[in-house]
Amino acid sequence: MTVSIANLAYDDGDIDTNVSANPHIDELIASRYSRRQTLRGGLSAMTAAVFGGMLLTGCDDDDDNGPDPVTVDAGSAVATSAGRLVTLTGTTVGGATGTGWSQVSGPSVTIANAATSTASFTAPGVTTATPLVFRFSATNSAGTASTADATVTVSPAVLGFTAVPKSLADVVAVPDGYAVTVLYRLGDPIASGVAAYANNGTDTNFAQRAGDHHDGMSYFGLSASASTPDPTNSSRGLLVMNHENISEQYLHVNGVTAGSARLESEAIKEIESHGVSVIEVSRTSASGTWSYNQSSALNRRVTPNTPVSFSGPVRGNAVLRTRYSTDGTAGRGTINNCANGTMPWHTYLTCEENWAGYFRRASGDAALRTAGGRGKENASLTRYGIREGNAGNYGWSTVVPADTTSTIYARWNASVIAGTVTDGTTDFSHEPFQLGWVVEIDPFDPASTPRKRTALGRMNHEGCEIGRTIAGVKPAFYMGDDAQNEYLYKFVSATPWSAADATATNRLAIGDKYLDAGTLYVAKMNADGSGQWLPLVFGQNGLTSSNATYAFADQADVLVNTRLAADILGATKMDRPEWTAVNPATGEMYVTLTNNSSRTAANVDAPNPRAYTDPKVDGRSAGNGNVNGHVIRLREAGDTSEATAFAWDIYAFGAGSDLSPTNINLSGLDATNDFSSPDGLWFGLNSNATGQGTPVMWIETDDGAYTDVTNCMLLAAIPGTVGDGGTRAVTSTLGGVTNTVTTRIGKAPGTTLRRFLVGPKQCEITGIHSTPDGRSLFVNIQHPGEGGNASAISSNWPANQTGTAAPTSRPRSATIVITRTDGGLVGL
Repeated sequence: MTVSIANLAYDDGDIDTNVSANPHIDELIASRYSRRQTLRGGLSAMTAAVFGGMLLTGCDDDDDNGPDPVTVDAGSAVATSAGRLVTLTGTTVGGATGTGWSQVSGPSVTIANAATSTASFTAPGVTTATPLVFRFSATNSAGTASTADATVTVSPAVLGFTAVPKSLADVVAVPDGYAVTVLYRLGDPIASGVAAYANNGTDTNFAQRAGDHHDGMSYFGLSASASTPDPTNSSRGLLVMNHENISEQYLHVNGVTAGSARLESEAIKEIESHGVSVIEVSRTSASGTWSYNQSSALNRRVTPNTPVSFSGPVRGNAVLRTRYSTDGTAGRGTINNCANGTMPWHTYLTCEENWAGYFRRASGDAALRTAGGRGKENASLTRYGIREGNAGNYGWSTVVPADTTSTIYARWNASVIAGTVTDGTTDFSHEPFQLGWVVEIDPFDPASTPRKRTALGRMNHEGCEIGRTIAGVKPAFYMGDDAQNEYLYKFVSATPWSAADATATNRLAIGDKYLDAGTLYVAKMNADGSGQWLPLVFGQNGLTSSNATYAFADQADVLVNTRLAADILGATKMDRPEWTAVNPATGEMYVTLTNNSSRTAANVDAPNPRAYTDPKVDGRSAGNGNVNGHVIRLREAGDTSEATAFAWDIYAFGAGSDLSPTNINLSGLDATNDFSSPDGLWFGLNSNATGQGTPVMWIETDDGAYTDVTNCMLLAAIPGTVGDGGTRAVTSTLGGVTNTVTTRIGKAPGTTLRRFLVGPKQCEITGIHSTPDGRSLFVNIQHPGEGGNASAISSNWPANQTGTAAPTSRPRSATIVITRTDGGLVGL
C-alpha cells in the first residue's frame, strides 16, 4: 500500500539516497569482462599434451545482451623430447567463430592444422631443454579475440624404440611399431615394355632393370613438374643407388657356365648388373605405401658401358689414353660402386671401390711396359693390386663377342699387346687408370654424361661425404680408401661455398666449380689425440720428380697415384677406412674402420689399438686381428672445413658383449647394441629433428665375424662429441706378442646406441637415406643368401618378407622402406 503524504522527504523505492562511489552492476559486468580479457591476453596457461593428450578446459557462464567474448584455455605445461609429435588442443566456451594456433617463441616449427583448435607439430632437435610457447586464439561474432598461451619444453632427442634382438632368421626384423616395404629388387624393370623379373636365370636386358648388390643410396625430392629438385618433397622423389657387385650364381639358369671363354650372354648380364640406378619413387599419402614408377622418364641405369667424361687435373693425361679414348678425356662407365655422396646442389657422387680385381694382367706384362718406356706404370699397378697373373674376377676379357668391332669385353684385359703402339692408344693397358675415381651424376637429367672428378684422387673410394656448407668457407669432402692399412682423405675445394649454388639449374657445372680444383689431404693421427691433414701437392713434402720411391711428374701423377703419394708423406695406416659421415650439428666427421685381419699386436697404435683372437660358436676357426672393427671420429681445429689440424677419438669398438671389457669390448656393449664390422654410416638430415641438435647416426654392418651369432644389422646412435671420454691403456696379445698402447675412447654409448634392424641370412646391410621429413627411411639389403647357389638356395628373401615363399625362390638384393605405423620420425 502506498500512502501519499505531502512534503514527505522519503518515498518507498522512488528516492536515490546512495551517494557513495560504488559502481552499478552493469559497470561491474563491463569492467569484469574487460579485466578478464586483459588478463587472458597475457596468460601463460602452459601447454599441450604429447602424443594426442588433451589440454584442460576452461568455462565462463557470464552473459549479457551483447556477443560474449569467447573463453579459451590452453591447459597445463608438459615436456617432451626432440622428434616427438606434440598435439596442441585448445578449448573454448562461448560462440567462437574462429580458432587457431601460432608460435610465440622458441625454435621455429611447422604447425599442422594451425587454423583449428587441435593442431600439432614435431618437436625440433635441441641440445638442452628448450621452451617453445604457442598461443591459442579464438574470436566471437563481433571479432573480439581471446588468447591463452601454452608452453612445451623440448629436451634433446632420445631413441624411441626397443632394441631388436640378434637373429639368424631369414627376414628383416624391425622394432614394434615399424613397418617394412620392399621397394626395388634385383631385376625389377625400369622402362615401359620390359617384362617382370622371372628370377630363374632367364632374364636379360639388365641395362633396363635393377642391378645387383644394392649399396650406397640418396633420395632427392622431386618437384611437381617432375623435372627439377624439390628438397622439401617427402612423398615423391628420385632414389639413386649403387649396384656394387653381383651374385652370379643366381643370375644364370644353372649358375656360371664352365669353360675357358665366358659366354657373351652371361657376361653382358653380369656387366650390366653393376653400376647405378636412378628411379622415381612415390608415396600415395602420408600413411600410404611406397612404390617406384616403372615408366618414369627420369629412370636410368648407369652401367660399366655408359659413356663418361673426365674432368679436373688428370683430364687428357697420357695414362688415360686407351683404344676407346685416344685423347684421354672420355671413358666407359663405373664399376664396383660402394658408398656415395649427396651434394647440396642435388647431384649424386658414386665411388669406385674394388675395381682392380676386374682386370686381367698377363704374365710378362711388366717387361713389355718397361721396354716401351712405361716402366713407372708397374709400380703404380702393383700398389693398386693389379699384379701379373691376375685373371680378372669374372673373366669378361675372354668373351668372343658376336660383334667383332665391340671392345666392351676386351677393355677388361689390362695387358700390353705386344707389337702395338706403346702409348696405350691401341689396347686397354691404361684402362685401370680410368677407374678408382669419384663420379658425379645429375639424376634430374637422364641425358647428361657422368663426370669423373679426378681432383679427388684415385684409390678404392668407399664414399665421398661433404661436410657442413657455410657461406664464404671452402667445403671439405671426406673419403676412405677401403683396404687393409690404407688411409683417410679430405679434399678441400678451392672455391668458398655460395648458398645460391644449391638452386642452380646447371648442376654438373656447379660440380665443376667445387670438385675440379682444390687440395687433397691425407690424415696422420698422433698418439696424443691430435692429427694433421698432409697436403698431396706436387713439389711439396717429397712429391717431386727426384723422389727415389716414385718420381712424380706433375700434380696429375700425384692424383693418379694417390696411394703412393700418401705412403711417402707417412700417413697413418688404418683398419679399412670405409664410410664417412658428418654430424650436421657439430661438423664432426665419423669414419667406420670395418676390420683388419693383418693388424697384429706388434703394429697396434693409438687410433687402431686392438689385435686379438675372436672365438666362434659355430665351429669355424677363430678370427685374428682387429676382427670386429671400430668407429673413429675427428673434430677439425676451429670447427672449420679448411683446417689442417684436428683432434680425434674412437666413438665405439665393435665387439661381442661377452668379450673382455678390459682389452676387447672397450665400449661396454651389451646384448642390445653389440655389433661387429661397421661399414655403412649416415646421419639424419638437418631438415628434420633426426639431424638437428643431437642428431641420430646410423651404423650398418658388413660382417663375417659375428655371423655365428647374428645376421648383419643396422644400429641407431645419438653420439656425443670428440673428447667426451678419456684415455685407456689397451693390451693386445696375439701370436705370442704382447703390446700395450694408450688410446682415446669416447664415453660409453650405453642406451644411446641401440640395434634397430637385423637382416636376412648371409646379407650385408648397406646404403641408407631418408625423406626430408625423416618419416621414411630407405635401407639396402645386399646379397642375401650369398653362400648358396641355384641348386642349393640359402635364402628366400625378399619373397618371404610378408609370408611363406616357395623354396625355389631365389634371393634378391633389394631396397626396403621403413616407416612408423603412427607416422612419426624413424628412430625417435
